[in-house]
Amino acid sequence: MRAPAVILASASPRRAQLLEQIGVPYRVVPAELDEQRLPGEMAERCVRRLAERKAQAVLTALQAARALPQPPPRVLPLPQSQSALLPLPVLGADTAVVIGDEMLGKPADRDAALGMLSRLSGRVHVVLSAVALASGSGVRSALSRSEVQFRHLTGPECAAYWDSGEPRDKAGGYAIQGLGAVFVERLHGSYSGVMGLPLFETAVLLAEAGVPVWREL
Repeated sequence: MRAPAVILASASPRRAQLLEQIGVPYRVVPAELDEQRLPGEMAERCVRRLAERKAQAVLTALQAARALPQPPPRVLPLPQSQSALLPLPVLGADTAVVIGDEMLGKPADRDAALGMLSRLSGRVHVVLSAVALASGSGVRSALSRSEVQFRHLTGPECAAYWDSGEPRDKAGGYAIQGLGAVFVERLHGSYSGVMGLPLFETAVLLAEAGVPVWREL
């Protein structure tokens, strides 16, 4: 098994794929948090706060786990050897699709997904993606902001897209790296940020923490 360089506080296969793309070995320890936006909170602040909280929550829980016979309940069961990961920094991330001042989360059902796609159709929306790195020296974070232009979508193709199963667990109801790529007319910003982990910002934070990229290629 590869020696990890970072702990990924996310169960997202897309974020794991992106870390692998830049050659950073990792172990997954998902964070479980209330991801609701606070009243009056700006969207940019919300995604940065959530990324920071995810990273810090996993770091704190793993630190506590060293002194307990069993891991805390909000951390998935881990092998005892997991405590050896504690010197490693913890990477957290959060992504939101924003149109106007509304943050579009994952669609609850078919009607919600079709409503989201209808709102995005023919318009520019913003994708905010924050990344945070927590370690014994504190938490540092960065924010990526991308603008995505959708072409006009028809009702039947939105319904067919829902039937594909892809929109079900995606913020905004689409995946730029999947079938939803055909909806994107233009992108100004970070492709990896729209996927869920802005790699430029991630690499900067890792470098500041002494974690090299391209380790495992």
